[in-house]
Amino acid sequence: MISKDIEIEELVRTYPFSVKYLMEHGIRCIACGEPIWGTLEEAAKEKGFNAIAIDQFVSEMNQISQEEQKRKANESTHIQTDTLKL
Repeated sequence: MISKDIEIEELVRTYPFSVKYLMEHGIRCIACGEPIWGTLEEAAKEKGFNAIAIDQFVSEMNQISQEEQKRKANESTHIQTDTLKL
């Protein structure tokens, strides 16, 4: 689960979709191909986001994460079903 205290490095490694999400919101999370240091909260505060906005980011990214997990589970089910048909 994503929290405001998650390290950026862990965030982008564990939740690759977060890179696009953060960049769309103007939060730099990668420099020279490497994750920046610090937490999600620190990176957002550097860009002027307040606690409410940061909580919203966390909520939205957790929702995206859940949707990604469901999508992957559905893909896995389809692959297993297709394999059984062969």
